[in-house]
Amino acid sequence: MRGVQAAGGTPLTAAAGGVRARRIGLLAAVAVLIYVFDLVTKYLVVEYLEKDPPVVVVPDVLVINVIRNSGAAFSIGTGMTIIFTIIATAVVIAIIRTARQLRSLPWGITLGLLLGGAFGNLTDRIFRAPAPFQGHVVDFMQVFPATGFPIFNVADSAIVCGGILAVFLAWRGYQIDGTRETGAEKDG
Repeated sequence: MRGVQAAGGTPLTAAAGGVRARRIGLLAAVAVLIYVFDLVTKYLVVEYLEKDPPVVVVPDVLVINVIRNSGAAFSIGTGMTIIFTIIATAVVIAIIRTARQLRSLPWGITLGLLLGGAFGNLTDRIFRAPAPFQGHVVDFMQVFPATGFPIFNVADSAIVCGGILAVFLAWRGYQIDGTRETGAEKDG
C-alpha cells in the first residue's frame, strides 16, 4: 500500500471504526445545521417578506428579494421540477451510501454541506406549491444586484461551498476513507 497514508500522516489502525463514527456524526451535525438554518430562513422570508418589495440589506451588495424557483441553479430548466426532485433524491442517497466509507474530517464537512443543502431544496420540491414533488424552491439572497447575479438560498450556498471543497479535496488527493494519494501513487 505504498503511497497511501492516513490524512494525519499515520498508518491506518483498528481505531478507524471510531474515527468513522465521529466523522459520520460530524457529517450529520453539519447537514442538520445547514438544513435547519435553510428551513428557518425560508420560513422567515416567506412569512414576513414574500409579498413585500425587495429589502436592501447592504446597498449595492446584498438584497433580500424573495422568488420561487421551479428550475435548478440559476433558474436553469424551469418546468422540470420533477426531474430535479428525482436528481436531488439520488444525490441524498449517494451521499448516505458514501458515508459508510467516511473517515476524513474535511470530507465529513464537505458531505454534510452537500447533504444539508440537498435536503433543504428537496424539502421545498416535495412540500411547497404548486404541488407535491413539483414545488418551487424559495430563493431570497441577491448579491451585487446590479450584476444580475442569480438569487439563491442557504441550501444553494451550502451545495456550492461543498462542491468547491470536494473539488479541492480531490485535487489535493484527500480520499473519503481518510487516506491521501501521494505524488508517487499519482505518477505511478
